[in-house]
Amino acid sequence: MPRVFELDGYKFFFFSNEGNPLEPCHIHVRKSENLAKFWILDSAILADNYGFSATELAKIKNIANDNITLIKETWNEFFNGKC
Repeated sequence: MPRVFELDGYKFFFFSNEGNPLEPCHIHVRKSENLAKFWILDSAILADNYGFSATELAKIKNIANDNITLIKETWNEFFNGKC
């Protein structure tokens, strides 16, 4: 499970097996028991949420957007340019 980065207790990561065929570029975010998934396009778009409040999701989305280049580069490096 490659971890891209961690900030304010939020762990941004993806799974090494992201489906067959490979799902489009996205990032998972975990804090405690809460988990969310964001599609990564020109900006982060919420795909799934399990436990985060709307306020937290807005914060996470801003963090993801601020680090979108890092997320894409890490995804591309791991999955050979699929993002």
